[in-house]
Amino acid sequence: MDFELTEEQRAIKETARAFARAAMMPFARQWDEDEIFPVDALREAAALGLGGIYVAADVGGSALSRLDAVLIFEELAQGCPSTAAYLSIHNMVAWMIDAYGSSELRQRFLPDLCTMAKFGSYCLTEPDSGSDAASLKTHAQRRHDHYVLDGTKAFISGGSRSDVYLVMARTGEGGPHGISCFLVENGTPGLTFGAQEKKLGWHSQPTAMVIFQACRVPVANRVGAEGEGFKIAMSGLDGGRLNIAACSLGGAQFCLERTIAYMKERKQFGTRLADFQALGFRVADYATGLEASRLMLYRAAAALDRREGAATRLAAMAKRLATDTGFDVVNGCLQLHGGYGYLRDHPIERVLRDLRVHQILEGTNEVMRLIVSRDLLGN
Repeated sequence: MDFELTEEQRAIKETARAFARAAMMPFARQWDEDEIFPVDALREAAALGLGGIYVAADVGGSALSRLDAVLIFEELAQGCPSTAAYLSIHNMVAWMIDAYGSSELRQRFLPDLCTMAKFGSYCLTEPDSGSDAASLKTHAQRRHDHYVLDGTKAFISGGSRSDVYLVMARTGEGGPHGISCFLVENGTPGLTFGAQEKKLGWHSQPTAMVIFQACRVPVANRVGAEGEGFKIAMSGLDGGRLNIAACSLGGAQFCLERTIAYMKERKQFGTRLADFQALGFRVADYATGLEASRLMLYRAAAALDRREGAATRLAAMAKRLATDTGFDVVNGCLQLHGGYGYLRDHPIERVLRDLRVHQILEGTNEVMRLIVSRDLLGN
């Protein structure tokens, strides 16, 4: 058991760190306040190989591991958690096409997704099916060489701005076995979008309903076989959960480092905050929680790389622990800043708003507990 990163992994981590500090961190406040989708910054990230992190090299991907990916996303989230999270979703879409798509689909879509000349969105959630994803109602009826899609997807990151939508739709019986996966290109007749959602955080990525009304999609755009969609969706989420966990750790680490620096400067009652033992104990607990979550995350990422049987359970455990811990650490850091932490002049309130949704998306943390408990108890 070796806890040291390889030389290559240290280089990958440092590249992501340098990019986050130069191309994301200085602009994150403006992106948040003005709700800017930072297309140029995302394409700069793609130029470093971050548009197809674990996509095969023959279509422009970087062919890195899941452990490499969580190192990258933790660093990117220190620059801007919201933008890093969108990049995670884009990568999830690209990987699903790479892993399950036909050779023709891989060649047609992945080169542009890896360079982020085109952006991708993942469409699973619906207005009436969130945690109960297998009950989705969007349906796809086959007619000769096309499917006709009808239905609505909700809370879609990149909605209206993305070029490619990876959509789960029902082609057969109720439940998970009747779901198939399709690629729908922006501009396809019958594809429209709702108004942009007004969110607590994640302001640097657009979010909207994606609506299908007699939307004709070629049979060639189906990813995998009919009935494999739910399996594909869930396999994508294992990796997505790891990335969101990493984004929570990155955002929390950023806030903790700023808080430690603040405590060394700020005085109350003639004493530095850093010299109050009770406050020092808080910081010790925050650092311990982040380190424990990071180790859990690395363990889960390594399990997914090795395709261990327990990988889904470990990914759920890591996601639950890291996103809960990350939010609690940021909330505690805000408290240690007092009134200043509540002001938009300081970045902690922004990170707090961005990290809150990590406990909801990619499967709520209640569902993470359900996954773990079912696996342990054999239910």
